Amino acid sequence: MDQKLNYNQPWILQRADPFVCKDDNWYYFTASVPQYDAIVLRRSKTLYGLKDAEEKVLWKKHESGPMSEHIWAPELHYTFGKWHIYFAGGEKEDVWHIRPYVLECKGEDPFEDEWEELGPMLPAPEDEFSFRAFSLDATTFEVKNEVYMIWAEKVGVGKQISNLYIAKMAKANQLETVQVLLTTPDYDWERVGFWVNEGPGLIRRGEHLYITFSASETGVDYCVGMLSAKEGSDLLDPLSWKKERYPVLKSDEKAGIYGPGHNSFVKDEEGRDIMVYHARTETKIEGNPLYNPNRHAFLMPVIWEDDKPVFSYENT
Repeated sequence: MDQKLNYNQPWILQRADPFVCKDDNWYYFTASVPQYDAIVLRRSKTLYGLKDAEEKVLWKKHESGPMSEHIWAPELHYTFGKWHIYFAGGEKEDVWHIRPYVLECKGEDPFEDEWEELGPMLPAPEDEFSFRAFSLDATTFEVKNEVYMIWAEKVGVGKQISNLYIAKMAKANQLETVQVLLTTPDYDWERVGFWVNEGPGLIRRGEHLYITFSASETGVDYCVGMLSAKEGSDLLDPLSWKKERYPVLKSDEKAGIYGPGHNSFVKDEEGRDIMVYHARTETKIEGNPLYNPNRHAFLMPVIWEDDKPVFSYENT
């Protein structure tokens, strides 16, 4: 089957916050499951093959206490010489006490080998702010032998604002530096329903770094914004980053795609950059959008214009 025929159409059903990565042998896929109760993983020799690949439960939520509710947005990363999964979880006693946690694989095979809990992400010793409030969507990346983390965290009172922060990492479950504010919801398209920046994902092109992120509530107004920086710049300096004035991807009635967001990036077998994102195919959402299961994983090829990524439902 020609993979191109399936771009910007539901690819893996009812899998939100999709994350895909690859090593020398396999593509791996993980995502939030509708029950928010477990971390799952698929693998395939091809990107498109993930659609029908076996899905294995690597870890299940606790019965109570930390990591016992709202298991969200797992990401699989090879950092500090081992495979790690970063995810967010709440507590049955306080379901909105959402914090990022870390699993570590005891072996080199993330699909077959055993996983153990490293516990919560920890701030740098002198950091009085990171992970103290509702925080989630942690992603990691390496630039010039330094490992960074970007995550979303709420601040303020009333309808709290979700910002994105960046810091260097000391080890798999602890930051090395104090958090730096990367972006806050500045514009109207980031403030629909809730003032939200979340779901960061990194794509590179030469010396250019691009961070996509998601904004607004999780219904049809959910959309994707973007930041950019040069690889050689000080990534902990907010002035190194430029934020796009308008969303780079949003709902499109003609395409029949609504609320695109929380994406990751991977290269296909031919070396093309692919955006993996979730979206809905209906405008009317039954019940609370957060608990409606019909956010599906989609694939979109990235088009490069002057070393800048372009995201379009017409990309093939």
